[in-house]
Amino acid sequence: MFERRRKLSVAAVAAVAVALLAAGCGSSNTSSKPSTVTVKDAVATLANITGTGANCIFPMETTNCYSVANYEDFGYLMVRPLYMFGGNNDSITVNYPLSPADAPVYTDGGKTVTITLKPWKWSDGQTVDASDLIFFLNMLEAEKANYAGYTVGLLPDNIASYKATGPQTVVLHLTQAYSSIWYTYNQLAILYPAPQAWDVSHAGAAPGSGGCLTDSAADHWAKCIAVWNYLNSQNKATSTYATNPLWKVVDGPFKLTSYNVDGNYTFVPNPTYSGSPKPSISELKFVEYTSDTAIYTGLKTGALSEGPVPSTDLQPAGKDFLPAVNPLASTPNGGYWLQAQYEFGIGYAYINFNNPTYGPVFRQLYFRQAMAELDDQAGMNSSVGRGYSVSTVAGVPSLPVSQWVSPVMKENGGQGPYPYNPKKAEALLAAHGWKDVGGVLTCESAGTGTADCGAGIPKGLQAKFSMLYSSGISTQQDDVDILKSGLAQAGIQLAAAGETFDTLLADTAPCTPKESRCNWTFLYLGSWLFNGPGFEPTGEPLFQSGVANNSGSYSNATMNSLIAATHTSSSLSTFYTYANYTAEQEPSLWMPLGTTTFANSNNLHNVTQNPLLLFYPEYWTCSAKDC
Repeated sequence: MFERRRKLSVAAVAAVAVALLAAGCGSSNTSSKPSTVTVKDAVATLANITGTGANCIFPMETTNCYSVANYEDFGYLMVRPLYMFGGNNDSITVNYPLSPADAPVYTDGGKTVTITLKPWKWSDGQTVDASDLIFFLNMLEAEKANYAGYTVGLLPDNIASYKATGPQTVVLHLTQAYSSIWYTYNQLAILYPAPQAWDVSHAGAAPGSGGCLTDSAADHWAKCIAVWNYLNSQNKATSTYATNPLWKVVDGPFKLTSYNVDGNYTFVPNPTYSGSPKPSISELKFVEYTSDTAIYTGLKTGALSEGPVPSTDLQPAGKDFLPAVNPLASTPNGGYWLQAQYEFGIGYAYINFNNPTYGPVFRQLYFRQAMAELDDQAGMNSSVGRGYSVSTVAGVPSLPVSQWVSPVMKENGGQGPYPYNPKKAEALLAAHGWKDVGGVLTCESAGTGTADCGAGIPKGLQAKFSMLYSSGISTQQDDVDILKSGLAQAGIQLAAAGETFDTLLADTAPCTPKESRCNWTFLYLGSWLFNGPGFEPTGEPLFQSGVANNSGSYSNATMNSLIAATHTSSSLSTFYTYANYTAEQEPSLWMPLGTTTFANSNNLHNVTQNPLLLFYPEYWTCSAKDC
């Protein structure tokens, strides 16, 4: 579970970086036995792997903060975005009852959007209102380049004007007509009502004194920039998260009472939460563990209310991604029931198209096709995933089964256009001037002809690549070993090294060939989940040229055009054209997306999982003090 900005998810294959929460599921969302007993002052305990917990608290976060750990597992508990999605269920749609705003109303053919805020309360007593959304929009105008949810040309660039037309109402006038589904799911979803207590530029300042609420482009958003700079500085001061007055102002169901960056932190209910239901548990604790194996030990001793079980400790998966035998049926805390999770996402490794040596190689479509045919995802699913993972074949999720699965994704029995086929890959490379020289694939025919290696690739260049991957996750390392073996069949050498997820996030900002940090070739963080900034699985967060999350700097004019078409059309045929193109172009190196088997304490009730990794502990009840 990791990446969401790089949504790495905690799956059995790309397993764990997000607080190993109670979140994420699919059709096998079996719930616990109902209980009529609800104990007061109960404590629910979850796990974080060292270095994978939340390390940012400010919602308008930069790319190095953009992860499930910081948003879904942390920030969303305290400050709600404008629209929440999913629910304590397996839905992947917008959830208006749980959102601080009513459903947006589109008029003028899709060019005008009216947003009505619900009169929720901030914990400082102020009402969540139109001014809070205007404040965030102004700050976004000033600092859009520093917000990982921003895509050039999209919100706020696609808003011609906006204003509050009443205490609870904001009207957006857009630059053109947009699909109401796409604009709600992938644009309005990045917005937050932000409290006036945050409109400050120094410690101890009065709420609203920063002046961002009333700022404009006339002074180049100087006041908003000063406010953002201060908030970002406090975001970096992680040791003060539980004590800083800024972060004590919340409108979500929980508030933070203790925190350290290693992964230990505690939430308690926010007594002024205006939404429903109100939390039943008295504490929600996240505890640091060193690895997924250590978490499993914690489960066996009954120390956790919930946690993921490594697939290696389970029998191979059967129906609905669950084993036939539950190894945790009897533990000191009364045992656990098992729940399978799969995620609305894709598994992938970034390809560095700006690598100064190998960028020209990766820009050749034939070479990416060959790598796909050497990428034995089926073998990974069988030997590593042991039935607990599924292949990725495009930039669109294959699971849960939905309307978004395109025809090309279904080819070759669901393996997409380039199923594993080493001999075909070798022939393709040989047809383009590559030969095995001394056991290493080498370009022997430089040039741009049909039988040559391609533009910018010198004669004698050897295919010796490197891959950085998330450490502490045994299944991810095992998948990399299989990938290494598959590439080696064509003479491609792969040197792999593991680093912590938080360390790897520093490498995710797109780079230029002249930068020393641009020497990586593949970056395998895990997976991308379509749970914000985009909930409709279109490609602007990942594959559009120049966006912050396009860490490998992939750039393709046709891809840009197909992505843009999904923004204005709700037609499935338009979406399929885009989805098919991602399958055919291989903008990333696709990797398996794991399912996770969660063990939930028999004392923990009303727990369901959501494929968007949005979890809702305010629904939970406990039949024992130590849930």
